[in-house]
Order: sequence, then structure tokens, then C-alpha cells
Amino acid sequence: MPIGKKGQPIGKRLLKLRREKKLTLKHLANETGLASSFISKIEKGEVIPPVAVILQLSRALEIDSSILLEEEKRRAGKKSAEDYEKRTEAYSYETLTPEARHKHLKAFKVFIDPKSEHKSISYQHLGEEFQYVLKGKIEVMVGENKNILGPGQCLHFNSSIVHKLRNISSEKAELIVVLYTP
Repeated sequence: MPIGKKGQPIGKRLLKLRREKKLTLKHLANETGLASSFISKIEKGEVIPPVAVILQLSRALEIDSSILLEEEKRRAGKKSAEDYEKRTEAYSYETLTPEARHKHLKAFKVFIDPKSEHKSISYQHLGEEFQYVLKGKIEVMVGENKNILGPGQCLHFNSSIVHKLRNISSEKAELIVVLYTP
């Protein structure tokens, strides 16, 4: 299935795929659990989706998420590392497993700006998640349970439970995040 022109932003590619599959925003919202207004903002390029959202949308559209992530990495080759890393106001990532097409396990290096938290959305996706902190001090809320992790510490949890990350240190945090999606 065509993904769109090289260099085309994720939002435009998602809009094109959704229309090709004749899906409404409401249908996609019901398939992902995301608000249709949030999906619309992604399609308009007003919001750059984090990894968990790309996985949810990819599953609902029946495409492999690595296609979208590989395209982002290709686009990054033409930009500086700082431009590539910026994805949301305080959160960025790069894929460590671009070859993992059609695989259940995907790994990412995640960066969170100092004293910040992910904005506008909590994360929730089928499967499991493993987080290993390389730098900084992270607060990971899994449901109502608060976990504080520092360098060398890790957390493994059921990612179908709503979770949220926050950097509580004064330095940019770096994590390795491995997602298993059934």
C-alpha cells in the first residue's frame, strides 16, 4: 500500500491512509481510544504523535508502524539531530529497530527535556513495556502507581494500563524503551 511521497509528514500520510481505507475520524477514534479531535490535530500537523500513538494508529489502519517510523528517520538524515529529536513539546525519540517490520518487539531511545512531562495525552497500548533509564531521573505513573527511576534502573509493566512519563531531574533524560505489542 502506498504511504505517500517521501518527506511527507506523518499527519498527511495518516490522513491519506485513513481516507484510502474509507474510515471516519470517529471510527479511528473508536479503534484506538484516542479522541477524534486529537487524531485530527495529528492529521493537520498541529501535533506530532509519540511512539505509543503511532503504534495505536498503525494497528487501527492495519499498517506496520515501522513504515512511518522509518520515513521519519530518513527525513532526519537531512536535518540536524536536534531537529530530528523534537517530536512533542518536551519528548522525542528515535527508533532502534527500524528493521523490525512485522515484529512484535520494537525498541526506541527516548529523550525527555528537564523538569517536564509529556503533554496532552497519557499512553495506553496493548502489550508490555520495558523502560531502562540511561540519564536523568524519571517518574513513571502506571495507573495510580508512582515509580521513580534513576540511571541504571528499569521498569517492566503492562502497557494496557494508562501510563505517563515525567522527567523530574534538571538534565535531559534518556531512556531505552522496548515495546511488545501482540
